[in-house]
Amino acid sequence: MRGYLGVDVGSVSTNLVALNEAGEVMETAYLRTRGRPIGAIQQGLAQIGDIAGGMDLGGVGATGSGRTLAGAIIGADVVKNEITAHAVAALTQVGDVRTVIEIGGQDSKLIILQDGVVVDFAMNTVCAAGTGSFLDHQASRLGVAIEDFGEYALESRSPVRIAGRCSVFAESDMVHKQQLGHGFPDIVAGLCEALVRNYLNNVGKGKDIRAPVLFQGGVAANAGIKRAFEDTLDLPIRVPEHYDVMGALGAALLAREEARRNSFSGTRFRGFEIAAHDYRTGSFECDGCANNCEIADITLEGQVVARWGGRCDRWERSGGEDPGSLERTASSD
Repeated sequence: MRGYLGVDVGSVSTNLVALNEAGEVMETAYLRTRGRPIGAIQQGLAQIGDIAGGMDLGGVGATGSGRTLAGAIIGADVVKNEITAHAVAALTQVGDVRTVIEIGGQDSKLIILQDGVVVDFAMNTVCAAGTGSFLDHQASRLGVAIEDFGEYALESRSPVRIAGRCSVFAESDMVHKQQLGHGFPDIVAGLCEALVRNYLNNVGKGKDIRAPVLFQGGVAANAGIKRAFEDTLDLPIRVPEHYDVMGALGAALLAREEARRNSFSGTRFRGFEIAAHDYRTGSFECDGCANNCEIADITLEGQVVARWGGRCDRWERSGGEDPGSLERTASSD
């Protein structure tokens, strides 16, 4: 059975999705990155290898903030940004989707589509108050499992208003409301509403949000956030089945599209056995010009696999070799 693999490497989670030729999800993996993206990728490959390993892989895609690293490690055929990946995945769930709300662990996105084409988007990568990591932190501080956070919000009858423009102010305001004796569900619901206000005032400012609206990303599991969006926007919000791995799903779909465009000429995928390989990362400062770019490199068992990070393609075009040594060799010949 022909299949496709998508890998989405983010700062908080690393997700993998295996699809069949019909675009049906055969297997998924959702793992915490924990500051070790290479280890998370290898763990994910090992986890879905039993299913995806039996497929005739026609293509592999990578996306997320760590897409360059992921692409180099797995041998991706397609490396795309998160906006494109999430939009493609959303269109497979709702063909006429107009708005995609995506809130992850460290950033959030808003994608506006028209007739299946992205016409506008916005991202917030600065303030943590509108992201999943902020909810994780508050749930931990309150002694509540993040999985139960949204259910408490649904029990609220009178949500308190919490300052949500800044994570520091929001936390101090929550403490103040607790000291005033407000109920726990009302405080949790107020926090959900504050996160939604923060999102709409920053990411959604000036955007034309219309139905159908899809809510994607790990935070979409929070029923309290979903209800807060519905109440604020006065629109129905849909959460797709694979809401937590939509980036990886989009990457796999893009890999399928690329394979079909190239008449299934083969994939660059390095194989599931790379889960056991010894990858190392490093960096150095290029002295080729006054920019002094910091070049990142990745090696596999001592051999350079890829290098990137320069303002020019000095290192990329050399396939990892020292461009200076190549030029010197050429001149001596």
